[in-house]
Formats: sequence, structure tokens, C-alpha cells
Amino acid sequence: MASANVKEFTSDNWEQEVEQSDIPVVVDFWAPWCGPCRQLSPTIDKIAGQFVGKVKVGKLNVDDAPDVASKYGVTSIPRVFIFNGGDRPRKTVVGLTSESELVKMINGVMEA
Repeated sequence: MASANVKEFTSDNWEQEVEQSDIPVVVDFWAPWCGPCRQLSPTIDKIAGQFVGKVKVGKLNVDDAPDVASKYGVTSIPRVFIFNGGDRPRKTVVGLTSESELVKMINGVMEA
């Protein structure tokens, strides 16, 4: 993990950290061998810094947690889900995306 503000989500902590979170959660589904995932990583770090205390930001390695990836139908990465209470994502982004686009989506989920 590149940033202290970015959590590592796993099969073991998924329910507590994401589904039961009382603040919105941004999840980056990724893998170490995925080039575009590595390109997205600095953006995820920036987002985590911007929303400290307001939004939980983390990454889930699909190789380490294939059960979670399968549950959400993640067949291509990078993929970012934004959750806000419960186990259904409110927003989904497939592929590389800009920081401004992610910020806009996070703000939209927070205001909903």
C-alpha cells in the first residue's frame, strides 16, 4: 500500500470494513500484475488523502480475494465501486478514470 490512508480490504474484513461501514467506501479492485491498476494507484492515494475522515478508501486484490470479486461480478480490472451503506455499490467505474471524475462520483454518493 502506497498511502497510509488507503486500507487493504480482504475476504476476512470485507463485511466489517465495507458493508457495515457508517461512511461511504471507495473500493479499488486491482491486482499487482495489472498495468492500468498501477496507473490508477496514485489517483486512489490522492482521493484517500482528500476525503480523510469522510470516506473510507481501500484496495482489494482480486487474486487474494477471488470470492469477493466473484460476488460483485468483477471480470475486468481496474474497477472502482463506491458503497454507501450495505453490500450494493452505488457507483461503479470500469477501467482507468480521472481524479476529478472519481471526486464527482464520491461527492454525488455523499449527497444522496
